[in-house]
Amino acid sequence: MLHYSRLLFVIVLFLGCKTAINVPVDTSLNTKPTKAYQEQIENIEQGIYFRAMGNEPGWSLKISATQIEFTSLLPDFKLFTAPHVDPIRAMDANVKTYRLTTSTGTAVITIEQQKCTNTMSGQELPYTVRIEMTNNSNTSKTFSGCGYYVIDARLHDIWVLEKMNGENVSLNKFAKQLPYIEINSTNGTFMGYAGCNRMNGTVFFEKGILRFTNVSTTEMACEAQNRESELLHSLESSTTYQISNMRLTLTNPSGIELVFKKVD
Repeated sequence: MLHYSRLLFVIVLFLGCKTAINVPVDTSLNTKPTKAYQEQIENIEQGIYFRAMGNEPGWSLKISATQIEFTSLLPDFKLFTAPHVDPIRAMDANVKTYRLTTSTGTAVITIEQQKCTNTMSGQELPYTVRIEMTNNSNTSKTFSGCGYYVIDARLHDIWVLEKMNGENVSLNKFAKQLPYIEINSTNGTFMGYAGCNRMNGTVFFEKGILRFTNVSTTEMACEAQNRESELLHSLESSTTYQISNMRLTLTNPSGIELVFKKVD
């Protein structure tokens, strides 16, 4: 009797394991890329440097080095594309105006550096955008919304100081290690080491313009020969940049120059 009981137990155990093994398991993963990721890829592939969007009705604007594209949900203004043109810049404010004329109509795009809140998502963006459209049927419509400049994705890395104002830097002019900056192009911030203190701040970016703003540091005392203050002054004074041969060069019209080397 005991023998049969043990045999029955083994059979039940075997069937239970077999059932468990045969149960189908859904191993599929949601691999669809996010909208943000898709936009990043599009920015890189098409060279898009400015994006804007608005609601009621929904519309979007993409400005690249070669083309300006506007789309909306309105049937009369579904799509407007034009070759890229340089904007007209206001003398006394950060305001740019693009004037476009094609066979399908005209567009006047005004971009102003002024905080703007998306009426649906609540997201705050740094630029207000106004677009005055007229199609070839002489129908006009004005669209309002918010926009932002797409930070150059090549900046998203760690950069170690190599030269400062024409001079190769050496460790004996700083404490512990050479200064470096780590730029986050996704959220427009940076952090790093200034040569004595830790530092962080925000990145202001427009096409061809790069500034390091709201720079703050820790408050450790630095030795007299430490050149941290010179670095910070040069960093905050820089206005333009160039990336070539794994180097990031920051300059301004006064001749200040910083050269950083990309590191992994």
